[in-house]
Amino acid sequence: MDILGAVGGEGGDDDDKEKEEEAERERQEAIREAEERRKEKHRKMEEEREKMRQEIRDKYNIKKREEVQEMMPQEEPNPLMRKKKTPEELAAEAEAEEQDEFTKLKNTFETHVTEIKTQIENRCSLQ
Repeated sequence: MDILGAVGGEGGDDDDKEKEEEAERERQEAIREAEERRKEKHRKMEEEREKMRQEIRDKYNIKKREEVQEMMPQEEPNPLMRKKKTPEELAAEAEAEEQDEFTKLKNTFETHVTEIKTQIENRCSLQ
């Protein structure tokens, strides 16, 4: 039985699992720290850039356009995460694209003609 334990029996498995788990925790911690350092570096770079931009704005008396910068990220933070369209919405868009201006004009005239027709029929009733 000692031979099985030395060769790789049940005794060493728990130790290996613990070592692997500890190595994985250390790896995850290293990744998290590296990500934090990267974010901090980029934050500092962006502050420096903004400081330079402000100096240029001050030099040439340019007003900062914050409304446009604030609105754009709120509309589409990530194009891959936008709301998916339903098949009905896609069909309606395809139908709208297929109709050219003349078709739309024709449909408009047809609706007006039917409205006028119903008005005339309501006013002139045969007895």
